[in-house]
Amino acid sequence: MAWEPQEEPLKQLAKYLQDSLNHADKNVMRNAEIQMLNQAKASPDINNYLAYLFANSGAATVSSIVPEYVDLVRAAAAMMLKNGVRTSYKAIPQSSKDYIKSMVLLGIQDPKSNMRNYAGNVVTEIIRQGGVMGWPELLQELILLASNESGNSTQQTQEGAMGALLKLCEDNTKALDKDYSGTRPINHLFPKFLQLTTSPLPKVRANALASMNVFIADQPPAVMSNIDALLSQLSQLAADPNTEVRKHVCRAFIHIADISPERIAPHLDDLVKFMVSQQRTVEDPELALDAAEFWLCLGEDENLRDYLGPYLPQIVPVLLDSMVYDKDEVERLEAEAEDDADEDDNQEDIKPQFASTKDARLTAATNGETDTSTNGSGKSTAANFDENELSDGEIEDYDDSDIGDPEEQWNLRKCSAAALDVLASVFHQPVFEETQQYLKNNLNHPEWPYREAAVLALGAIAEGCMDVVTPHLPDLTNYLTSLLNDKQPVVRKITCWSLGRYSGWASQLDMNGQQQYFVPVMDGILRRMLDSNKSVQEAAASAFANLEEKAGRSLENYCPVIVRQFVECFARYKDRNMFILYDCVQTLAEHVGPALARPELIQILMPALIDRWNKVSDQSREMFPLLECLSYVATALKSEFAPFAKPIFTRCITIIQQNLEADWLAKQDPGIESPDKDFLVTSLDLLSAIIQSLDSTNITDLVATSQPNLFRLIAYCMDDGNNDVRQSAYALLGDCAIYVFDQLQEYLPSILEILIAQLELSQVLNDAKQTNYSVVNNACWSAGEIAMRRGAGMAPYVERLLQRLAAILFNNKVPISLNENAAIAVGRLGIGCPDALAPHLSQFGPSFVKIISHVDWTDEKSHALSGFINVVLANPAAMEHCLLDFFVELASAPKHHVESGSSDTSADWRIAFQKAIDVYKGMINNFDGFLQQLPTEKEQLLRQTYRV
Repeated sequence: MAWEPQEEPLKQLAKYLQDSLNHADKNVMRNAEIQMLNQAKASPDINNYLAYLFANSGAATVSSIVPEYVDLVRAAAAMMLKNGVRTSYKAIPQSSKDYIKSMVLLGIQDPKSNMRNYAGNVVTEIIRQGGVMGWPELLQELILLASNESGNSTQQTQEGAMGALLKLCEDNTKALDKDYSGTRPINHLFPKFLQLTTSPLPKVRANALASMNVFIADQPPAVMSNIDALLSQLSQLAADPNTEVRKHVCRAFIHIADISPERIAPHLDDLVKFMVSQQRTVEDPELALDAAEFWLCLGEDENLRDYLGPYLPQIVPVLLDSMVYDKDEVERLEAEAEDDADEDDNQEDIKPQFASTKDARLTAATNGETDTSTNGSGKSTAANFDENELSDGEIEDYDDSDIGDPEEQWNLRKCSAAALDVLASVFHQPVFEETQQYLKNNLNHPEWPYREAAVLALGAIAEGCMDVVTPHLPDLTNYLTSLLNDKQPVVRKITCWSLGRYSGWASQLDMNGQQQYFVPVMDGILRRMLDSNKSVQEAAASAFANLEEKAGRSLENYCPVIVRQFVECFARYKDRNMFILYDCVQTLAEHVGPALARPELIQILMPALIDRWNKVSDQSREMFPLLECLSYVATALKSEFAPFAKPIFTRCITIIQQNLEADWLAKQDPGIESPDKDFLVTSLDLLSAIIQSLDSTNITDLVATSQPNLFRLIAYCMDDGNNDVRQSAYALLGDCAIYVFDQLQEYLPSILEILIAQLELSQVLNDAKQTNYSVVNNACWSAGEIAMRRGAGMAPYVERLLQRLAAILFNNKVPISLNENAAIAVGRLGIGCPDALAPHLSQFGPSFVKIISHVDWTDEKSHALSGFINVVLANPAAMEHCLLDFFVELASAPKHHVESGSSDTSADWRIAFQKAIDVYKGMINNFDGFLQQLPTEKEQLLRQTYRV
């Protein structure tokens, strides 16, 4: 007997759902949610009721719901049903599952499109939780409904079924390409989708194409066996009157170009005409954007980009035209063109970014927003509904803040600029020739949108066309500098970015040239950093950070004027622009280094930084870029940072302690939110910078007085669950080993246990995102630094360390840098514990010699070789299979490195190696004949350097 709802529970549930949507009365909402939760616990049929309410358009009205709430109640029922399926599908009785499925199939045929969307969301959740084989007949049923094979499917039914199929493909891509007893669902689906692209209904055609696009990039056999048929059908659909269909045609061509460029090349003539025409579809910016991305795709593809040369006269003009703000954007920007520098920022506008890397393409496309990252030597640096579960058609509260700054969104204008940038980097002069007339016509255009677009174009071609633009730069930079005073803020903003892109040219001129061109550019951008408009300030600061990178040490003579302007910015900037200002300061510190350590500059800069340091709370996200900035400043100032070090060091310790405690509490109570790990990362990194910068007396005092103890905090961070935290903790550990080893020794027994566990190679190989490499890299490095100083005291740990390090040394699947750091750590273990390593030399020796040959000749390599030679002397016979390679490596040592004793160990290993040679002379009967097996050049070097 089929299940039927009882009237009273149905009415109650419908009423609770209606009340849960009553945003005007929070108490009513909260009570309804509690009642629904109680009803769900009490009734095993709750999911049946939800399915009934959702799928039957009359059910809610029967239950006395206010008419305007009927659709909202049905939607809420669908969402609650989806969540129930997601959280407890396996516990739902089979009879209920069957009922839910039947109701959902009814929902897919609902007259209202939003209800069909909800039904599709529930369908895909059922498959996600129960698997494809948990509802094996579903795919065929949906195909039959979508294709109207029976002749009984209404338009709504066909569109609903095809929409559900699209959601299934998007959310269950891998499951549909999985083998089930010799069959893969996608093998059946893909040809059916191809047929459905001939449907008379535009929405079905579009969604059928979209469904195929989900799979093309992964190149399953179903795609590759049908790709020629797909190309043929795309050629037909290119003329489809429906813009939504043509969007997916554009995307399909892009996917095919990615996976099978040889199939695209013969059709480029027609494709260029098609994409150009679509990009000029002004009435549909999304379609135009899809077309513009085709040029970006082809320009970045080594197999296709060279084919584009003959089409540049067609492509470049449409890119240039697409870079002009449209009418709506012009009206918005003119309405926002105001002096707002003195207005406080809205909290939602403050979005700090931390530890990100440069992306040249996005930099070109986003008007020059920049950020920096560096690497050091030997170590690597650095019923509530889940919003993420919402699918198309689901309800969420409208929030203006979700839209974000339109200037930051990917759009046709930015894509076109990025594509022009890429094409310029491929074709150079031809792109400039196609752009030149546009620049002449528009750089002086009386209407600002055309001036602005011309400046954007000029900046976009900067990297790729620098050589051909250079002869024009004297005039262009003078003109751009004048545009920094344009009355329209958007023009001033883009001019800052474009000038930043060309600043490298001006900075490399001779002194006269710098005075004529570089100084005005630098001065102009610095002045815009204090613009009356906050967006211009931000663009100018980003441009100046770019200028700093390009100019490098050329800025040393200009530091006084730069620092004074930065300090003025600290006094005037609101919170949002403070983040990019920190980037400017740290980039200057990175590139001019000691030039910033002049007393007169320190007296200007540090009070401004300390003033901000005192204003920012320990919980503020502004602390991330501030800590990072101070790390660079400390590194630049070296010992001159000492007067500021103690309060900063102490506060970093406090921040680490607070965040470790908060993280522990969050693990005990799921209701407590975990703190952002960047608090730990940036604090650890700043402690590293301070320890490296100060003299031994100052740093010893700081470490000795730290409360809580620094080394206990490091141990906790080494064992943190976050890779970035562990990476920074091991970097700090290595620095402590170098600079404060005497104080570290007491804590090494517990620290080394954590370190050895971290060196487990399986942790690295099983890390799909490969973020663990840098952690283990730093752990290897810090192990070597400790071994070098602890010497024979490493004896209790040698066997386990060698086992872990050798596993890394032998593995060719990890990055070579990780092999190298493992080799250096093994060699350094030999400094104090050669006898413990000697019995294993025949096993790790050949790999050590091979890997160490890739390492540059530095002090670290000298340390490793010194220890390794100690091991060789303890077991010389074990080198039988790699002795010649070892001699080649020692012969390769730079002469000055060996003879001058450039490190504290180079002289030691030279003497030790000569001892080893004496040993081998006694072991090898014809030692001269053995050496003659070396390459002639290496034999001569060996004999000369070591007096053999």
